[in-house]
Amino acid sequence: MDSTRKQRILIIDDDSAVQVSLALLLKQAGYDALCADDPQQALARLAQQPVDLVLQDMNFSLQTSGEEGLQLLADLRAMQPALPVLLMTAWGSIALAVRGMQAGAANFFTKPWDNTQLAELVRTTLEAATPAARASRQALDAQFDFSGIIGEHPRLLKVLGTIGQVANTRAPVLILGESGCGKELIADAIHRNSARAGKAVVKINMGAISPSLFESEMFGHVRGAFTDAKTDRKGHVASAHEGTLFLDEIGELNRSDQVKLLRVLQDQTYQPVGASRTERADVRVVSATNRELAELVASGEFREDLFYRLNLITIRLPPLRERRSDIPLLARHILGEVAASYGLPSATLAPQALEWLSAQPWPGNIRQLKQTLERTLLLVGRGELRQADFIAIEQHEHGGTAGGLRGVDGMTLEQVERHMIAHALEQHHGNISRVAKALGLSRTALYRRLERHGLGSAPAASDDGHLAHDIGGGR
Repeated sequence: MDSTRKQRILIIDDDSAVQVSLALLLKQAGYDALCADDPQQALARLAQQPVDLVLQDMNFSLQTSGEEGLQLLADLRAMQPALPVLLMTAWGSIALAVRGMQAGAANFFTKPWDNTQLAELVRTTLEAATPAARASRQALDAQFDFSGIIGEHPRLLKVLGTIGQVANTRAPVLILGESGCGKELIADAIHRNSARAGKAVVKINMGAISPSLFESEMFGHVRGAFTDAKTDRKGHVASAHEGTLFLDEIGELNRSDQVKLLRVLQDQTYQPVGASRTERADVRVVSATNRELAELVASGEFREDLFYRLNLITIRLPPLRERRSDIPLLARHILGEVAASYGLPSATLAPQALEWLSAQPWPGNIRQLKQTLERTLLLVGRGELRQADFIAIEQHEHGGTAGGLRGVDGMTLEQVERHMIAHALEQHHGNISRVAKALGLSRTALYRRLERHGLGSAPAASDDGHLAHDIGGGR
């Protein structure tokens, strides 16, 4: 962008009152504003002069189906793929806005809007769209610490660029993405690249805290606050003072507890259970969910005011199937980590195995890929993993029978299973907990297999998780 001109924002809406209101707000914030009444005029404006951001309505017809808005979004992205678009809609059309974000919009806001919140959303969206936010992986790694985050896909680089832009601010960040796609890694990267890196990052699974314990867990309690309160106890918020508070599965928080959390975000204060005093905590809040919070707001399950406090910056993490070019990099990295964690020699992936892995849908994302690689490495016990190894184990997991179905190295799948359970038992010195984890089984399921394969009579185990009897008899 020419540094001598103001950043230019294109407003697309068929309501002249909306155009005037937004243009005035943007002018007061230091931006130039262009207006367009419909998709055709908008595309013409975009072709005539440079634009840094688009504010786009989703409905341009009496039918208000939103399809016209989605088509315009697709046309804008075809013309300028890197141009950020903020969608505007009414609460009754939240699902439509979510579809737009899934199609590549940067974020959305609702009519009527809050001027202060919208101005901040515009500013942070423009910052995230700067060239620094679209740098190469090598350039990003030279500037920031993204260790543990593997990949070079453009959608991942966009996420990393956004982290680089916002990590060193106080801005609350909402991470959206499917289960298993690495939301906690993103939260760690935000903390690690902030001025708070030397302080604690406190992680809480909001879905695991029962409503009756929410206040005590989050805000702590004083001695005598309730029957079992023998001493004062510091809560998660106090533990995160001057650090980062990571609220995982924020979409699972019930409405009554949402009110209690809102106060912490509004004024950084809280009150321990049983205390008469109010405490202050300087915390930076990062939250994550695999649910669409905007849809929960529209249905009344999530408070609108809390939603806006949480999502000043929204990072939408792409699922693995949308960045398939990263799968070979991820697979090699994960395989190396798995081998090292079990004390095994380094292993490699045959070219056809990489092709097979890259073609899978991975509904469980990176977590599922890791489990697949871990299980296959342990069950095959060979230095190079081949396509046939993955297929054989997958067939076995999905109900393949031993009769006639041949597994790796000419063995039946039943023989493969027995051999590799025995190998895992030896590797982990009979520690049932570690063997079960390595094989992706529950302890009960592992005991059943031990009985079936004659690898030890069932479930007597010592306190440390080791079999309390000979496990080598049937080898």
